[in-house]
Amino acid sequence: MNIAIIPARAGSQRIPNKNIKLFYGKPIISYSIAAAQASQLFDRIIVSTDSAEIADVALSFGAEVPFMRSAKNSTNMATTFDVLDEVLETLNTRNEAKFTNLCCIYPTAPFLTSEILCDSFKVFIAGTFSTLLPIVEFEFPVFRSVVVNIDGVLEWLYPEFANSRSQDLQKVYHDVGQFYWMTKGHVLESKNILSSKSGSYVMDPMLVQDIDTLNDWQFAELKYEFMRRKNLNV
Repeated sequence: MNIAIIPARAGSQRIPNKNIKLFYGKPIISYSIAAAQASQLFDRIIVSTDSAEIADVALSFGAEVPFMRSAKNSTNMATTFDVLDEVLETLNTRNEAKFTNLCCIYPTAPFLTSEILCDSFKVFIAGTFSTLLPIVEFEFPVFRSVVVNIDGVLEWLYPEFANSRSQDLQKVYHDVGQFYWMTKGHVLESKNILSSKSGSYVMDPMLVQDIDTLNDWQFAELKYEFMRRKNLNV
């Protein structure tokens, strides 16, 4: 049995009402809900929020909001694991924590698809991992990075690779920040997504986009429009 939890608090500072702001004509959280629904992987799709407005939007698109988030976990200092712990603790007190795997899906992930969720779940289960993270390769080799020192002079961050060809350097990846698969036991026992049994799911860069600023938002909509025109599965 799997459940999905979508953490969606109010109070975004850089993008007001970020989690329900219209993205390409629909509240952005609706894309995460729709992907989870279409995957048919989840017995429950729960939105954790402190906002009645976000709750109403989530309910209108078919998600559950069985309880509101506590004040202590509604600040920008609360971590994802704080929120997940609260949801699991509340479900447990209601005798509703009967599941094996959990997928934390972020509410601002319009490029997430049901196919990605299904494919990543297969990898997660096949590898008997405790967690699985979607990752994407850095566009530029990080070992060729430079820093600006206190005098304004450029320095190699990794001088030992200054003369290395980029194609000879190790590939390095970063977290996509769209979703995480976790076993129930990992959430209860850990406060970190990474563990000694964490797996990875490598994403297509075309399906990855940070949305942290209004400029990011505008670029993401342009990218989404381009992909729709090219029929690239969004």
